[in-house]
Amino acid sequence: MKEPFLVVMAAGLGSRFGGPKQVEPVGAHGEILLDYSVYDAMRAGFRNVVFIVNEKTEEIFRERIGRRMKKQMSVFYVRQSLSDLPAGFRLPPERQKPWGTAHAVLSCREVVDAPFAVINADDYYGPESF
Repeated sequence: MKEPFLVVMAAGLGSRFGGPKQVEPVGAHGEILLDYSVYDAMRAGFRNVVFIVNEKTEEIFRERIGRRMKKQMSVFYVRQSLSDLPAGFRLPPERQKPWGTAHAVLSCREVVDAPFAVINADDYYGPESF
């Protein structure tokens, strides 16, 4: 069996927070919440991580998170895009925001080819979750 993927939904802009809260330090040594989840996932056997980003969050994830994590895991990035829809579907002209979790996971279809778990970048789940 192929090694599982940790899929991290990280495309949110944090508009109410005032910026990308996914990269805000919370630990005594500058750790972000996601550091704890990825550590727990690695201990459970995950060796691949996919960050679902958008054009505004991708660079910050590459710099602040992916650069460190690629030393221990295979790191991938996919963009969640409003126009990335299954065949036969069209984007309504009034639609401005992404479609949600299922749409975010769908954006990984070209990268993820093994079992996977999906988490939010700004939530902590604990080691038992993985």
